[in-house]
Amino acid sequence: MNEPSASEHTGLIGDNVYLQNLKVEHRPKGKILDTGFPVSWLIAPSVAWLLLFLVIPLASIIVFSFWTADMGKLNTSFSLENYANFFSNEGFFDPQADRFLSVSVYTKTLWSTFRFTIEVMVLCLILGYPIAYFLAMRVTTFKWQMALFLVCMVPFWTSYLIRAVAWIPMLGRRGLLNKMLVNLGIVDKPVDFLLYSEFGYTMALSQLYVVLSVGPIFFSLAKIDQEILEAARDMGATAFQVFREIILPLSLPGVAIGMIFIFVMLMGEFATAVVVYGGKTSTVGTVILNYYAIANYPFAAVNAIMLMLAMMIGVVIILRLVNIRKEL
Repeated sequence: MNEPSASEHTGLIGDNVYLQNLKVEHRPKGKILDTGFPVSWLIAPSVAWLLLFLVIPLASIIVFSFWTADMGKLNTSFSLENYANFFSNEGFFDPQADRFLSVSVYTKTLWSTFRFTIEVMVLCLILGYPIAYFLAMRVTTFKWQMALFLVCMVPFWTSYLIRAVAWIPMLGRRGLLNKMLVNLGIVDKPVDFLLYSEFGYTMALSQLYVVLSVGPIFFSLAKIDQEILEAARDMGATAFQVFREIILPLSLPGVAIGMIFIFVMLMGEFATAVVVYGGKTSTVGTVILNYYAIANYPFAAVNAIMLMLAMMIGVVIILRLVNIRKEL
């Protein structure tokens, strides 16, 4: 038997004479190869954009919140009056006053906005999850999955305001839904609770934002390996057990992302409250709009800051409930 030559590989990389004789150039520490534009040039546009349209406006809002407005004129002296007015009424600390320890209407408005947001989030999840489940689990071909998903996205091809206004002929006294109820004999005359009510407002918001939950949930469900589901079924798991133990936990990142989208959008909502609810309720968005219209920028800034803090708290709570990084 012939002995292996010195240039042949004997099974260990370290014994290869060719690799031993190969010269590797070592780059001095701290020396960066010239691969094109400097990194600072590449990130400069993004940094400039963030500074101009995020950092500077946010800093301006914070500064404005410590000013006061008197008859349309701004007083730039430092003051916490606007924050006090946001949280408390006149006579808040007076035991003899009728409003003793009574929170202000602005705090109540923030709470009602949060309550509406939670209600719509739950409805969007109830409506959106079955749609996403059907697209990901029941539609087998990718072509039909994308086609039906685009059908769900059709409402976003039109203006948001047009979609909100479209609910008026649907829910009005002479609207389609009222005519259907009368023709079916369910009611004797058109009902008033459909439009300019909490019912109509909630339904409109659910329809406007449900697609924001369908997308993330659909993509999370579509990533689930079908072989895992088949293995669970082969081991005797029922359909409910497969959903509870496998499908639902793996789809939680999509649920969390969709709920974050809906939560942030709804907390700043104001157009639907005016169009569908007829201005009968106030949201933090409408309060900001009203005070901006009368040039009371400091108090509008305080409401904006409180809204932003509420959004941040809500997003943190959702992220604490579902560890997106771990699940992904």
